[in-house]
Amino acid sequence: MHPNVALADACGASASPPAAFRRVLATAPGKTESMPIANRSLPLCLLLAAPGLLRAQAPAGPVTPPPGQTVQQAPPGPQVRVRVALVNTPVTVMDKKGNLVNDLTAADFHVTDNGIEQKISHFDFGGDPLSVVVLLETSSRINAFLPQIRKTSTLFTQAVIGADGEAAVVGFNDAVDKLQDFTTDTDAIERTISNLQTGTSGSRLYDAMSIAVDMLAKRPQATAEHAGRRRVLFVLSETVDSGSETKLGEALRRAQLANVTIYSVGLSTTRAELRSKMPHSQPDRSAPPGINPLPAPPGTIQIPENDPATYGDVDILAAAVWIVQRINNQVKDHAMDIAAAATGGNHLSTFKDRSIENAIDQLGGELHSQYSISYTPSSGNDFGYHEIKVWVDRKNLSVRARPGYYIAGQ
Repeated sequence: MHPNVALADACGASASPPAAFRRVLATAPGKTESMPIANRSLPLCLLLAAPGLLRAQAPAGPVTPPPGQTVQQAPPGPQVRVRVALVNTPVTVMDKKGNLVNDLTAADFHVTDNGIEQKISHFDFGGDPLSVVVLLETSSRINAFLPQIRKTSTLFTQAVIGADGEAAVVGFNDAVDKLQDFTTDTDAIERTISNLQTGTSGSRLYDAMSIAVDMLAKRPQATAEHAGRRRVLFVLSETVDSGSETKLGEALRRAQLANVTIYSVGLSTTRAELRSKMPHSQPDRSAPPGINPLPAPPGTIQIPENDPATYGDVDILAAAVWIVQRINNQVKDHAMDIAAAATGGNHLSTFKDRSIENAIDQLGGELHSQYSISYTPSSGNDFGYHEIKVWVDRKNLSVRARPGYYIAGQ
């Protein structure tokens, strides 16, 4: 039969692929479910008929090579390579008294990636504008905090986002809702936060973090050649997740690879309930010096100078690395402390006597007093965990930076 006749028979209007192929095509990844199956048969029949278009007659079966001739091997399949084009790490430097140090230059810093010193391609101190996702818990459990949260709208735009920044606002309870897309309109941002409403009692924190990271990953970054923005996720919520499909380690892996820094203010519904039952909002000053008259956080013992931000035997930085490497939620008590440590950010609790406003203001001050260091890793194709170390040549200074990032094998 002439190949064109065969093609016409194979691709006639009434032709359709066998049932097995129809099932595969109907469920193939990336195929649109609304695409009619009859339309899918055309590319299939063209693929099956293509050899007949190139040759008058195709071989009936495998061709055996002549004696002594080497069988030509099929070319190797495409090798999937992962290349990390840019690593950005925010760096906070403090002196012995805890004061931020702001007079260092690029020449003062050293950074290694898996032990190999890297060339700094972009260096900035507090000048790069920010892309911020303000992630707000809207669970019914935080109703007691709602008036305070609404009042933080101006504080977010002035102390965190800044004059040149942009922001989006996302709320989460049992669902994750984009309340405001990225904008530089401070009035729109403030209006969204001021009108915040609560919903159901769920708290899909990790799912919301993952969505926020995806949003930030699309914003342009600052490099040596191009102007851009630092990517920041600012979370205001309880440090409890309920019902998320995303694991904490998974969200943090993606945040690290997207150069997203996580800052967090932790809300305590326990504290809100206790304060609502007290006749006065001021702590009882009759307690012995160093003892907080309010009960300690659940699972802790009240001792002098006990602050919920002190974690006892828990090594937050080590826990951050451990969770990122294994993608799980094993450490639940300090989830946002770990998220901040894993990305070079910071977490402040409001359990004791730190107000929401003070916490936001303090973190905003740190954000705009940070050094931003970027480099293209010389070992960017290596799978597994990449450890980042940053230090300065000057003595008696403490340096806080992200501990690393993880590249999954393909």
